[in-house]
Amino acid sequence: MFVLLFPGQGAQRPGMGTPWQAHPSWVLVGELSRATGRDVAHLLLEADAEELRATRNAQVATFSVSMVALDALRRHLGAGLPTDRMAATAGHSLGEYSALTAAGALSPADAALLVSERGEAMQAAAQSGPGTMAAVLGLQIEQVERACEGRERAWVANDNTPGQVVIAGTQEGVAAAGAAAIGLGAKRVIPLQVGGAFHSPLMAPAQHRLDEALSRAAFATTVHPVVANVDAAPHTDGFAGLLSAQLCSRVRWRESLLALAGLGARTFVELGPGTELSGMVRRCLPDAVRANVAGPADLEAAASALSAS
Repeated sequence: MFVLLFPGQGAQRPGMGTPWQAHPSWVLVGELSRATGRDVAHLLLEADAEELRATRNAQVATFSVSMVALDALRRHLGAGLPTDRMAATAGHSLGEYSALTAAGALSPADAALLVSERGEAMQAAAQSGPGTMAAVLGLQIEQVERACEGRERAWVANDNTPGQVVIAGTQEGVAAAGAAAIGLGAKRVIPLQVGGAFHSPLMAPAQHRLDEALSRAAFATTVHPVVANVDAAPHTDGFAGLLSAQLCSRVRWRESLLALAGLGARTFVELGPGTELSGMVRRCLPDAVRANVAGPADLEAAASALSAS
């Protein structure tokens, strides 16, 4: 059994669309541009790191590359994905929108419009209430929770793997929690170059705009489950509520990977820029088979991994 995984904001990099430009799946870029009213090709080919760091750009761009990679894998396989062996899909934060699309809950165009609205809302929220994030290395989740306890405006944002937890909050809150984490034995606390305190209560100003967009979206019930960030559980419906709750809640990624393994998944294929999720799979599930598709050159290896799943 296999799982499709999709990365979130932070995976983006300049020129990430270049390997795909001559591929037939590049046609999706035009469709997503029309859906969002954005020049997606510019973001994927010409935008520099500074432009891509903006939340409104990073989210649309990362989602678009994941959709191109998904379409390309389906084309490469000829008969499409072997869905009889697909355990589920999952995505990290923004990647959950890609996972829902892969599972058939949303069309690519509808998902792109939601992603665009989400990015705009989150960027506005970050500008109205500035915050930051930091990765805490070398502590378990319970220890990081303890480091945040009693610290004003600091929260656990991502439980990624054993020994890698991300905190979010105000500059002062994250600094205090980071210092407490070092006192508890953390190896390092690494500030992240992000546009806000994502997956924390500081994103609350974005809630109304996102909820309005979600209320207009047409979600379908899926055959294959999507493991949600907010509860690390498989779902085939109720996606609007899950995505709404996700905005200000922690990403339970470590638990999600364990849940996916519990569904029988042994092969994990990451679709989109970078290999960060594949690395997290390795740290959580060292015996799992891993593959990633960041460009056309990766398609054959991914197809082989799927055929063996």
